[in-house]
Amino acid sequence: MRNWPGSRIEARGGAGPGLTRRAFARSAAGAALGLAFGASRTVAAEARRIPLKIGIRAASMKMVGTPDVISTAAGIPGILGVELQVTAGKPNLRDRDTVRLYKREADRWGMRIPSLAGVWDRGVQISSPNAADSIRPSIRAAEMLGSGVILVAFFGENAPDMAKEASYGPVVSMLQGVAKDAADAGVILGLENSLSPEENRKLVDLVGHPAVRVYYDPHNMDTYGHGAQAIPGVALLGKERICAVHVKNGDRLIEEPGPIDWPAAFRALADIGYEGWYVYETGHADTADCIEDTGRNNAFLQKHVRMPEAAVRGRVEPRPRPRMLAGLQGLSRGMLR
Repeated sequence: MRNWPGSRIEARGGAGPGLTRRAFARSAAGAALGLAFGASRTVAAEARRIPLKIGIRAASMKMVGTPDVISTAAGIPGILGVELQVTAGKPNLRDRDTVRLYKREADRWGMRIPSLAGVWDRGVQISSPNAADSIRPSIRAAEMLGSGVILVAFFGENAPDMAKEASYGPVVSMLQGVAKDAADAGVILGLENSLSPEENRKLVDLVGHPAVRVYYDPHNMDTYGHGAQAIPGVALLGKERICAVHVKNGDRLIEEPGPIDWPAAFRALADIGYEGWYVYETGHADTADCIEDTGRNNAFLQKHVRMPEAAVRGRVEPRPRPRMLAGLQGLSRGMLR
């Protein structure tokens, strides 16, 4: 067999590290046989645990209104995303160039912006006639940033009285009006408020749209007089109504004693199959304090949070083609003679 310049195929018995004719034939035969397995089949799906997703609010980091919050958060092991405030900073996320800047920073550092908060313009609340005018541009910003949730906050006297239709009716109508816009953008409006779990369920069910759910904050339940319902409220609302969870313990570590039994809360969330983000709304003296505390809080969550398993498509295996396989087997035997 002739040795072509630059070729590694050498005549049988030739010197050097190249392939012999028989070795080359075996290689070619193997490649040919591979063609016989061109068709494939998918074996049974297998279960895989959904990863724990932990984020932190820019406000908790004392870095509201600056894109540097992204790189700083990226330096905290275990933190995967930052919750931004829409109307904070000058310019803020009402400005599209600013939105693009945050997006570039998130892409640069491999971070997510899972949710947006602080959507209300000055003087606007959930019951304001122009409330939708604050939510719609926030939806556009969320879509650009790839954020799945917009936090819609209303507390105390700004929250509707769920015993009076005259109070909650306009809020339901407004949320129904913006729900389609949110759904079209792939965004969920997460309601965080001073209502009880039962009142939140009533409000969400009256809206009756999957793009309007609850941004659940067990600590807030205690703050606004519903402490006994904070953990049972998880099951009451269920996976279908909870879109995100705030985790906090005032200015203390999550592991320290406080109004919420966080291991019990995490078990309750695991029991309903919650698979969304856990976002810190923790209190800290400064950014350095936040970074240090967040490391310890992450270790606590990693120990106590049990994420659900999900069925994923099984692996793909080749399926032989009998006629082609028989023909190529004969061909390969001939090549090796």
